[in-house]
Amino acid sequence: MTLTELRYIVAVARERHFGRAAEACFVSQPTLSVAIKKLEEELNIQIFERTSSEVSMTALGALVVEQAQRVLEEANTLKHLAKHGQDPLSGPLRLGTIYTIAPYLLPSLVREARESLPNAPLFLEENFTARLLEMLRQGELDCAVLAHPFPSSGLEIIDLYDEPFLVAVPKGHAWESRQSIAHQELKAQNTLLLGAGHCFRDHVLGVCPELNRLGSGSTIGEQHSFEGSSLETIRQMVAGGIGISVLPRTSVDDPKTEEGLIRYIPLEEPTPTRRVCLVWRKSYTRAPVMQELAKTIRRCDLSGVSFIDA
Repeated sequence: MTLTELRYIVAVARERHFGRAAEACFVSQPTLSVAIKKLEEELNIQIFERTSSEVSMTALGALVVEQAQRVLEEANTLKHLAKHGQDPLSGPLRLGTIYTIAPYLLPSLVREARESLPNAPLFLEENFTARLLEMLRQGELDCAVLAHPFPSSGLEIIDLYDEPFLVAVPKGHAWESRQSIAHQELKAQNTLLLGAGHCFRDHVLGVCPELNRLGSGSTIGEQHSFEGSSLETIRQMVAGGIGISVLPRTSVDDPKTEEGLIRYIPLEEPTPTRRVCLVWRKSYTRAPVMQELAKTIRRCDLSGVSFIDA
Protein backbone atom coordinates (compact mmCIF):
# COMPACT_ATOMS: atom_id res chain seq x y z
CA MET A 1 0.00 0.00 0.00
CA THR A 2 1.39 3.41 -0.99
CA LEU A 3 0.38 7.04 -0.52
CA THR A 4 0.04 7.26 -4.29
CA GLU A 5 -2.59 4.52 -4.28
CA LEU A 6 -4.43 6.34 -1.50
CA ARG A 7 -4.37 9.57 -3.52
CA TYR A 8 -5.84 7.68 -6.47
CA ILE A 9 -8.83 6.31 -4.53
CA VAL A 10 -9.51 9.72 -2.98
CA ALA A 11 -9.45 11.26 -6.48
CA VAL A 12 -11.88 8.68 -7.84
CA ALA A 13 -14.17 9.17 -4.84
CA ARG A 14 -14.16 12.90 -5.53
CA GLU A 15 -14.60 12.78 -9.30
CA ARG A 16 -16.83 9.68 -9.49
CA HIS A 17 -15.04 8.98 -12.75
CA PHE A 18 -11.79 7.13 -13.45
CA GLY A 19 -10.83 9.27 -16.44
CA ARG A 20 -11.28 12.59 -14.64
CA ALA A 21 -9.50 11.22 -11.57
CA ALA A 22 -6.54 10.17 -13.72
CA GLU A 23 -6.37 13.65 -15.24
CA ALA A 24 -6.46 15.23 -11.77
CA CYS A 25 -3.57 12.97 -10.70
CA PHE A 26 -1.60 13.59 -13.92
CA VAL A 27 -1.43 9.89 -14.83
CA SER A 28 -2.99 7.72 -17.49
CA GLN A 29 -6.30 6.01 -16.74
CA PRO A 30 -4.79 2.49 -17.06
CA THR A 31 -2.08 3.42 -14.54
CA LEU A 32 -4.69 4.65 -12.05
CA SER A 33 -7.00 1.68 -12.61
CA VAL A 34 -4.23 -0.89 -12.17
CA ALA A 35 -3.06 0.78 -8.94
CA ILE A 36 -6.57 0.83 -7.47
CA LYS A 37 -7.16 -2.79 -8.47
CA LYS A 38 -3.88 -3.71 -6.74
CA LEU A 39 -4.99 -1.93 -3.57
CA GLU A 40 -8.38 -3.64 -3.60
CA GLU A 41 -6.67 -7.02 -3.96
CA GLU A 42 -4.25 -6.22 -1.13
CA LEU A 43 -7.10 -5.23 1.19
CA ASN A 44 -9.32 -8.02 -0.17
CA ILE A 45 -12.28 -5.66 -0.55
CA GLN A 46 -14.10 -3.83 -3.32
CA ILE A 47 -13.75 -0.07 -2.90
CA PHE A 48 -15.66 1.03 -6.01
CA GLU A 49 -18.62 -0.32 -7.91
CA ARG A 50 -18.11 0.27 -11.61
CA THR A 51 -20.82 0.49 -14.27
CA SER A 52 -20.76 1.81 -17.80
CA SER A 53 -22.22 5.14 -16.70
CA GLU A 54 -20.95 5.83 -13.18
CA VAL A 55 -18.61 4.95 -10.37
CA SER A 56 -19.83 4.66 -6.79
CA MET A 57 -18.26 3.60 -3.51
CA THR A 58 -19.24 0.51 -1.62
CA ALA A 59 -20.17 0.97 2.03
CA LEU A 60 -16.80 -0.39 3.13
CA GLY A 61 -15.07 1.52 0.37
CA ALA A 62 -16.42 4.81 1.73
CA LEU A 63 -14.80 4.03 5.09
CA VAL A 64 -11.52 3.17 3.38
CA VAL A 65 -11.55 6.46 1.42
CA GLU A 66 -12.32 8.40 4.60
CA GLN A 67 -9.35 6.78 6.35
CA ALA A 68 -7.16 7.37 3.30
CA GLN A 69 -7.94 11.08 3.52
CA ARG A 70 -6.78 11.09 7.15
CA VAL A 71 -3.57 9.27 6.24
CA LEU A 72 -2.82 11.74 3.44
CA GLU A 73 -3.47 14.65 5.78
CA GLU A 74 -1.09 13.22 8.38
CA ALA A 75 1.51 12.65 5.67
CA ASN A 76 1.21 16.30 4.70
CA THR A 77 1.65 17.22 8.36
CA LEU A 78 4.91 15.24 8.45
CA LYS A 79 6.14 17.11 5.39
CA HIS A 80 5.23 20.40 7.00
CA LEU A 81 7.06 19.53 10.22
CA ALA A 82 10.14 18.50 8.29
CA LYS A 83 10.17 21.68 6.24
CA HIS A 84 9.01 24.29 8.72
CA GLY A 85 9.79 22.81 12.12
CA GLN A 86 7.34 23.29 14.96
CA ASP A 87 6.12 26.76 13.95
CA PRO A 88 2.37 26.50 13.11
CA LEU A 89 2.48 29.99 11.58
CA SER A 90 5.00 28.87 9.00
CA GLY A 91 4.03 27.17 5.76
CA PRO A 92 1.48 27.83 3.00
CA LEU A 93 -2.24 28.01 3.66
CA ARG A 94 -4.77 26.78 1.11
CA LEU A 95 -7.78 29.05 1.60
CA GLY A 96 -11.13 28.69 -0.14
CA THR A 97 -13.75 31.44 -0.45
CA ILE A 98 -17.20 31.54 -1.97
CA TYR A 99 -17.79 33.62 -5.09
CA THR A 100 -19.80 36.34 -3.33
CA ILE A 101 -17.08 36.98 -0.73
CA ALA A 102 -13.78 36.50 -2.57
CA PRO A 103 -13.69 39.67 -4.76
CA TYR A 104 -14.45 41.94 -1.80
CA LEU A 105 -12.45 40.28 1.00
CA LEU A 106 -9.32 38.96 -0.69
CA PRO A 107 -7.68 42.23 -1.85
CA SER A 108 -7.64 43.53 1.73
CA LEU A 109 -6.87 40.13 3.25
CA VAL A 110 -3.82 39.54 1.05
CA ARG A 111 -2.39 42.91 2.07
CA GLU A 112 -3.03 42.29 5.77
CA ALA A 113 -1.71 38.72 5.65
CA ARG A 114 1.63 39.84 4.24
CA GLU A 115 2.14 41.67 7.54
CA SER A 116 0.54 39.29 10.05
CA LEU A 117 1.38 35.95 8.39
CA PRO A 118 4.59 36.63 6.41
CA ASN A 119 5.63 32.96 6.48
CA ALA A 120 2.23 31.56 5.54
CA PRO A 121 1.53 32.50 1.90
CA LEU A 122 -2.08 32.12 0.82
CA PHE A 123 -3.03 29.79 -2.03
CA LEU A 124 -6.55 30.83 -2.99
CA GLU A 125 -9.56 28.98 -4.39
CA GLU A 126 -12.97 30.42 -5.36
CA ASN A 127 -15.91 28.07 -5.60
CA PHE A 128 -19.41 27.18 -4.45
CA THR A 129 -19.98 26.31 -0.79
CA ALA A 130 -20.66 22.64 -1.50
CA ARG A 131 -17.46 22.24 -3.52
CA LEU A 132 -15.32 24.08 -0.94
CA LEU A 133 -16.65 21.84 1.83
CA GLU A 134 -15.84 18.78 -0.26
CA MET A 135 -12.30 20.03 -0.92
CA LEU A 136 -11.89 20.88 2.76
CA ARG A 137 -12.94 17.45 3.96
CA GLN A 138 -10.73 15.74 1.38
CA GLY A 139 -7.68 17.72 2.47
CA GLU A 140 -7.40 19.78 -0.73
CA LEU A 141 -7.97 22.95 1.30
CA ASP A 142 -6.80 23.89 4.78
CA CYS A 143 -9.61 26.32 5.52
CA ALA A 144 -12.46 28.26 3.93
CA VAL A 145 -14.42 31.47 4.40
CA LEU A 146 -18.13 30.63 4.11
CA ALA A 147 -21.53 32.05 5.05
CA HIS A 148 -23.92 30.23 7.38
CA PRO A 149 -25.73 27.89 7.13
CA PHE A 150 -23.81 24.85 5.88
CA PRO A 151 -23.18 21.25 7.08
CA SER A 152 -20.68 21.70 9.93
CA SER A 153 -19.97 18.14 11.05
CA GLY A 154 -16.25 17.60 11.68
CA LEU A 155 -15.43 21.30 11.32
CA GLU A 156 -14.12 24.00 13.62
CA ILE A 157 -15.78 27.39 13.12
CA ILE A 158 -14.86 30.96 14.00
CA ASP A 159 -17.57 33.53 13.31
CA LEU A 160 -16.03 36.63 11.70
CA TYR A 161 -18.66 39.22 10.84
CA ASP A 162 -22.30 39.92 10.03
CA GLU A 163 -22.98 41.53 6.67
CA PRO A 164 -26.23 43.39 5.86
CA PHE A 165 -27.99 43.29 2.50
CA LEU A 166 -28.85 46.25 0.27
CA VAL A 167 -31.45 46.60 -2.46
CA ALA A 168 -30.00 47.77 -5.78
CA VAL A 169 -32.39 49.69 -8.06
CA PRO A 170 -31.68 51.39 -11.41
CA LYS A 171 -31.53 55.16 -11.66
CA GLY A 172 -35.02 56.50 -12.39
CA HIS A 173 -36.76 53.65 -10.54
CA ALA A 174 -39.77 54.62 -8.43
CA TRP A 175 -37.87 53.57 -5.31
CA GLU A 176 -34.67 55.55 -5.93
CA SER A 177 -35.48 58.19 -3.29
CA ARG A 178 -36.70 55.73 -0.66
CA GLN A 179 -34.88 55.56 2.68
CA SER A 180 -35.68 51.87 3.19
CA ILE A 181 -37.59 49.01 1.61
CA ALA A 182 -39.67 46.27 3.21
CA HIS A 183 -38.62 42.82 2.07
CA GLN A 184 -42.24 41.97 1.25
CA GLU A 185 -42.12 44.59 -1.51
CA LEU A 186 -39.44 42.73 -3.46
CA LYS A 187 -41.90 40.19 -4.83
CA ALA A 188 -43.68 42.92 -6.81
CA GLN A 189 -40.55 43.79 -8.84
CA ASN A 190 -38.60 42.29 -11.71
CA THR A 191 -35.88 40.57 -9.69
CA LEU A 192 -32.33 39.53 -10.54
CA LEU A 193 -30.94 36.50 -8.68
CA LEU A 194 -27.75 34.48 -8.74
CA GLY A 195 -28.02 31.04 -10.31
CA ALA A 196 -28.48 27.77 -8.43
CA GLY A 197 -25.49 26.72 -6.34
CA HIS A 198 -24.75 30.19 -4.99
CA CYS A 199 -25.50 30.32 -1.27
CA PHE A 200 -26.24 34.06 -1.51
CA ARG A 201 -29.19 33.17 -3.75
CA ASP A 202 -30.51 31.08 -0.86
CA HIS A 203 -29.95 34.01 1.53
CA VAL A 204 -32.03 36.31 -0.70
CA LEU A 205 -34.78 33.71 -1.01
CA GLY A 206 -34.75 33.45 2.78
CA VAL A 207 -35.46 37.20 2.96
CA CYS A 208 -38.26 36.99 0.40
CA PRO A 209 -39.45 33.36 0.08
CA GLU A 210 -42.01 34.36 -2.53
CA LEU A 211 -39.17 34.78 -5.02
CA ASN A 212 -38.56 31.04 -4.76
CA ARG A 213 -41.57 30.57 -7.01
CA LEU A 214 -39.67 32.31 -9.79
CA GLY A 215 -37.25 30.40 -11.96
CA SER A 216 -35.01 32.06 -14.52
CA GLY A 217 -37.20 34.02 -16.91
CA SER A 218 -40.42 32.95 -15.16
CA THR A 219 -43.19 35.19 -13.92
CA ILE A 220 -45.68 35.83 -11.14
CA GLY A 221 -48.35 38.04 -12.66
CA GLU A 222 -46.46 40.90 -14.29
CA GLN A 223 -43.24 40.21 -12.41
CA HIS A 224 -40.24 38.42 -13.90
CA SER A 225 -37.14 36.79 -12.47
CA PHE A 226 -33.78 36.72 -14.22
CA GLU A 227 -30.52 35.03 -13.26
CA GLY A 228 -26.94 36.23 -13.43
CA SER A 229 -23.74 34.24 -13.10
CA SER A 230 -22.06 36.71 -10.72
CA LEU A 231 -22.87 39.73 -8.57
CA GLU A 232 -21.03 41.97 -11.01
CA THR A 233 -23.10 40.68 -13.92
CA ILE A 234 -26.26 41.28 -11.92
CA ARG A 235 -25.08 44.79 -11.03
CA GLN A 236 -24.68 45.63 -14.73
CA MET A 237 -28.16 44.32 -15.53
CA VAL A 238 -29.60 46.46 -12.73
CA ALA A 239 -27.75 49.47 -14.20
CA GLY A 240 -29.30 48.61 -17.55
CA GLY A 241 -32.80 48.87 -16.08
CA ILE A 242 -33.75 45.19 -16.31
CA GLY A 243 -34.83 44.99 -12.68
CA ILE A 244 -33.75 45.22 -9.06
CA SER A 245 -31.57 42.95 -6.96
CA VAL A 246 -30.32 42.35 -3.42
CA LEU A 247 -26.55 42.58 -2.88
CA PRO A 248 -24.22 42.02 0.08
CA ARG A 249 -22.90 45.23 1.64
CA THR A 250 -19.23 44.48 0.91
CA SER A 251 -19.95 44.45 -2.83
CA VAL A 252 -20.92 48.14 -2.68
CA ASP A 253 -18.18 50.77 -2.29
CA ASP A 254 -20.42 53.58 -1.04
CA PRO A 255 -24.18 52.98 -0.90
CA LYS A 256 -24.84 56.72 -0.37
CA THR A 257 -23.23 57.83 -3.61
CA GLU A 258 -25.50 59.58 -6.08
CA GLU A 259 -23.24 58.92 -9.05
CA GLY A 260 -23.75 56.18 -11.60
CA LEU A 261 -26.79 54.25 -12.74
CA ILE A 262 -27.63 52.37 -9.53
CA ARG A 263 -29.11 53.44 -6.18
CA TYR A 264 -28.53 51.30 -3.08
CA ILE A 265 -31.25 51.27 -0.42
CA PRO A 266 -31.28 49.49 2.97
CA LEU A 267 -33.92 46.94 3.81
CA GLU A 268 -36.19 47.80 6.73
CA GLU A 269 -35.10 46.73 10.19
CA PRO A 270 -34.50 44.14 11.41
CA THR A 271 -32.05 44.29 8.50
CA PRO A 272 -31.38 40.88 6.94
CA THR A 273 -27.73 39.82 7.21
CA ARG A 274 -25.49 36.88 6.51
CA ARG A 275 -22.91 35.62 9.02
CA VAL A 276 -19.48 34.95 7.53
CA CYS A 277 -17.10 32.53 9.22
CA LEU A 278 -13.76 30.76 8.93
CA VAL A 279 -13.89 26.95 8.98
CA TRP A 280 -11.33 24.14 9.03
CA ARG A 281 -11.19 20.44 9.82
CA LYS A 282 -11.13 19.47 13.49
CA SER A 283 -8.22 17.17 12.68
CA TYR A 284 -6.13 20.00 11.24
CA THR A 285 -2.95 20.33 13.29
CA ARG A 286 -2.17 24.04 12.76
CA ALA A 287 -5.02 25.53 14.79
CA PRO A 288 -2.93 28.55 15.93
CA VAL A 289 -2.58 29.75 12.35
CA MET A 290 -6.39 29.70 12.02
CA GLN A 291 -6.72 31.94 15.06
CA GLU A 292 -4.21 34.36 13.55
CA LEU A 293 -5.96 34.24 10.17
CA ALA A 294 -9.28 35.10 11.85
CA LYS A 295 -7.65 38.09 13.56
CA THR A 296 -6.22 39.15 10.21
CA ILE A 297 -9.64 39.00 8.52
CA ARG A 298 -11.12 41.12 11.31
CA ARG A 299 -8.52 43.80 10.52
CA CYS A 300 -9.54 43.95 6.86
CA ASP A 301 -11.18 47.01 5.35
CA LEU A 302 -14.75 45.78 4.98
CA SER A 303 -17.03 48.75 5.32
CA GLY A 304 -20.56 48.23 6.56
CA VAL A 305 -20.03 44.87 8.30
CA SER A 306 -20.20 44.17 12.03
CA PHE A 307 -17.12 42.25 13.15
CA ILE A 308 -17.64 39.64 15.84
CA ASP A 309 -15.21 39.77 18.76
CA ALA A 310 -13.13 36.67 19.43
